[in-house]
Parts: sequence; structure tokens; C-alpha cells
Amino acid sequence: MSSFTYALQVNGNFQNHSISHSFDHLKTFLSSTIKVPKISVRTDIAKTLKNTSNRMLDAFVDSAFRFVSQPLLPSQKNFAPVEEIGEAIQVFCTEGNIPEDFRAGVYLRNGSNPLFGGLKSTTSIFGRSSHIWVEGEGMLHAIYFVKDARGDWIISYKNRFVESETFKLEKQRNKPSFLPAIEGDSPAIIAAYLLNMLRFGVVNKKIGSTSIFEHSGKLYAISENHLPLEFDLLTLETMEEWDVNGAWDRAFTSHPKKAPGTGELVIIGADAQKPFLVAGVISADGNTLSHKVDLKFNRATLTHEIGVTQKYNVIIDHPLTVDVNRLVSGGPLIKYDKEGYARIGVMPRYGNAESVKWFDVESNCTFHILNCFEDKNEVVVRGCRAIESTIPGPDHGLNKFEWFSRGFRPIDMSKKSSNGFTQEGYLFVRVYEWRLNMETGDVKERNLTDTDFAMEFPMINEDFTGVKHKYGYTQVVDSMASSSCGMAKYGGLAKLYFEEQDKTLPARETGPLIKVEYHRFEANNFCTGIAFVPKHGGVEEDDGWIVSYVHNEDTNISQVHIIDARKFGRKPVAKITLPQRVPYGFHGTFIPMPNQACQNL
Repeated sequence: MSSFTYALQVNGNFQNHSISHSFDHLKTFLSSTIKVPKISVRTDIAKTLKNTSNRMLDAFVDSAFRFVSQPLLPSQKNFAPVEEIGEAIQVFCTEGNIPEDFRAGVYLRNGSNPLFGGLKSTTSIFGRSSHIWVEGEGMLHAIYFVKDARGDWIISYKNRFVESETFKLEKQRNKPSFLPAIEGDSPAIIAAYLLNMLRFGVVNKKIGSTSIFEHSGKLYAISENHLPLEFDLLTLETMEEWDVNGAWDRAFTSHPKKAPGTGELVIIGADAQKPFLVAGVISADGNTLSHKVDLKFNRATLTHEIGVTQKYNVIIDHPLTVDVNRLVSGGPLIKYDKEGYARIGVMPRYGNAESVKWFDVESNCTFHILNCFEDKNEVVVRGCRAIESTIPGPDHGLNKFEWFSRGFRPIDMSKKSSNGFTQEGYLFVRVYEWRLNMETGDVKERNLTDTDFAMEFPMINEDFTGVKHKYGYTQVVDSMASSSCGMAKYGGLAKLYFEEQDKTLPARETGPLIKVEYHRFEANNFCTGIAFVPKHGGVEEDDGWIVSYVHNEDTNISQVHIIDARKFGRKPVAKITLPQRVPYGFHGTFIPMPNQACQNL
């Protein structure tokens, strides 16, 4: 997923007594315990004052805040970070062979790989604040597929940190420096924001850990709290932030979409201050921001993804919000409101806020859109929907492990309440469909999959983005392993047949469920970062392969599996064993490239 760490400006007076009392300590410390050195008249006064101020603030943080590592259970050991391996290492198939007509290219996956041993919490006079599970510096993992002069496959592996400016800053200091600023006591979060801003000029780290996308021949790592970071495909070296030649001045969605037909890149950017959500369209060559519009939201919704059809942009507005006023009043910065409203907006590609047609839908949390398309007078939206949010986690003060453990359990329909909520299984994600009638304003919505398996991280053959499609693919949650671990683990894959119904189950009032085919991994093997690789000269939509990073927790060995999408339930056609463990992460992609371009590896 993603780190929803938005740059905030805290305005207004602190009315909460505990907050005011805590900040009195800050003022007292800075005014009385740190002495300003004498300044020579020949010294650059401004520079000296700045350096002195920074030293004072660093001294205060070092004395008032204590960083502690968040412990990992034995069942969570593959969420721990790894080191960079350096130069690319040749790897080999240990089972099967790379298909002859597989594409030359690079299979990439992004994910959280925290510096200094893992995620941190801090304790101080202001209380406690903690990183949440999606935070941590980004690390790219790459598998290169190249054919030599004889036509034999040469495969190599490389990994590298996403080196943002804040990564370099903290690496140079060689210790945790940015204070966690999402989850915890309100005074501690506010103090973290203020002190991070005063010391570093930004309130949160730029981590680039969520996903990877390509536009106009360039590759970017992204988390939606800042701008995309361009990187070199062969070296994985981080280059520079992409602001579309200075035209885009805010955060950037982790899942931009290419508009079918034109190749334009459709984006959104969210913030905790007005304008809360802005949409944009970038030219196919990546040089021009062709359109930018404030969607005039009245709340700061944490919208992770945008959808596109041939004519429209699709906007998700669900009740997962960031609210500074709520934080200052002593509440959480990020909160999912179970009783809050949800809606889906459909806007013309170059529309404005007034042109958006909004459809009220049942309250839900949908991070990932599988695809959108137009079907006569309807816009069809398919995604992975739950009734609760995994971000930021439980309300402050509740047992975090217990909350996630209960949430990941399978749904017990017999215990379902009238409002759809259960005491267990509230994080269970199902593939869902909304049909939005553009003429009447009516909505038809329904589950497409049953309660046997939860499914997340959906994807399709990207050639069908924004148009009608037959198939989709997801990672399948191992509910029991996830429950015992307190973190999501994916023990298989699913292939979705949208034009075929599941004949093993009776039709529901809302319509029949769709056919689902499963690919199951061996026991205690879990995957991340699946991607679809289209076959050269493929005729059908599913002509191609699924690639996935898979980790064996019994042997502590990581592999890449290649699965024939048309023989989905069969064993992988190839397994590639990697030189070191690859931690569980987030999104993957496959970048085809001419074989000669890989010869520089």
C-alpha cells in the first residue's frame, strides 16, 4: 500500500490542557537550558543563527525524545529490512525454465525497508508516537531478463534504496532523526510535525516506497505524500523529483493511470489543507501539465488511486480522512469513520469540480481500483472493497496486534450485524463492482467474490486499462496466517473471470458471483508485488504470465515465480532462487525493453 503522511500546517491555538502543558516544557527548555554562543561581528550572522538554532533543536530532540525499535514477532521476520547487495548478481532457475517467448525486460517491486533496523516509536514529555506499518524507506528489487547471443536467458538480481533527499539526510546523520508523526498521542504528533519542519524544512520523510510507474520512457518510485522520484532502470540510482517542469506543486498519487488512446497520464494529489484534492492530466511526452483542477472536496480524504475510462476520470471519496483540527482537539490525525459517507465521482477527462457527477454508495474503504470502463450508459468500477481500513490501524489505546489479528480472520456471516460490521473479519477484502448510470444517477453495487478468500493488490493486463476486460488478478490473503501474524500475508493468487459466473454457488439477489481460479503456493510461502507480462504476439487478453516474489518462511529463501496465466492452477513454469531474502512489500511492475538495452548490465 502506501504511506499516507501528508504535509500539514497546524493552525490555531492549542486548547487542550495537556498539549499546552507539554509545549510549555519545549519553550522552557529552549529558552533556559541552551546557551547561544557569542557571535563575532565578522561572522555571517544569519548563517550562524541558523546553525545555532539547528544545534539547539537537535539538542532538544536528543534529550527529550527516545527512539525505540518496534519489535517483530517470529511470524513477522520477513517484514524486517535487508541491506543492499551492491552490484547485480546472476541468478538461475532452480525449477523449470524461462519460456522461450518470455519478454526481455525488468521485473520491479517496491516496498518498505526502514533504515536503522526497522520501524520506530518515540517516547517523550509529549507522549508516544509511532510509525505505522506502511512507513519505511523505499527499496527497489529488480530481476533482469536478458538473452545472450545464443538466445539463452541470463537472469540477474539487484536491489537498492530509493534515495530521496530526506533519506540522504538521515543516512548522513547515521541515526533516526525524523520523529514519527502519524499514530500516537496528539501532543507527540504535533511536536513531531513542528520539530521536523523546524529542523529539516519538511514534516515527514519522502520515502518512495509504495509503487513504480512508467511514463514517456522514464521510471518513477512513488508514495503519495510527495512527488515521484525518477530512477535509472539499469542501476536503480535515484535521480530527481518530477514536478512536470515546475507545474505540479503537491503530492502525487501512487497509482496514476494512462488514458486509453492518448497516452496521457491522469493523476490526483491530496493534502490535509485546502485544496484537499486536485486532479491533473500530463501530456503523453511528460513535458506539460495539460490540465489541473481543484475538485473542491470539503474533507481531506486519503484517496490512494484514480481510475480512468476512455472519456472519464473516476474519483473515490471514502470516509478515511486526515483532520488537523481533530488532532489538535486530542483525536487521531487519520481516522476511518465507519458511519461516514462514501461516493464515487465521474468527471470528463478535462472537466472541473462542477462537471463531476457524484454517486452515493454504501460506506466502504477501497484503496485499489482493478479497472474502470464504459458500458453503454453506465460507468463500471471494479475494485477491492472492505468495511474497515488497515490504515492507520486501531483507535489509540487499543491493542494493535489484537485488532489486526481479529480483523484478518475469515468472515463469519452468522455474526454479521445489520450495518454489515462484525467483531471479526472486518479487514476482509472482496472484489466488488459499482455500476454508475450516467443518465439516471442510479447505482448498482455488489460483491463479485464470495467469503472463502480475501483478495487485495489487484491488477490486469495493462493494455486493457480503461476499457472493458474479461480478466483480473489478485493476491489472495491467507486469513489464518495473517491473523496469527497481525500483518497481511498472501498465500496464493486468484484469476477473476468477469464474463463467467461461479456455477458452484447459488445466484444472489444482486447477481451471480464470478468464476475464480486459484494458484496456491506451498505451505508457509507468501507473495508480494505481482505483475502481468504480456506474451509477444498474444491474441487473447490473458496471453501472458504472472510474475511474483515469493518467500518461503521455513527455509528463509526468496524466489521469483513465473506462472502461465492461461494455465493458472498449474505449478509455475519457472522458479528463480534469489541470493538473499526479499522482505514482503507492496506493488510490482514489469518493464519490457529491447534486449540490446539490457546488454549494459
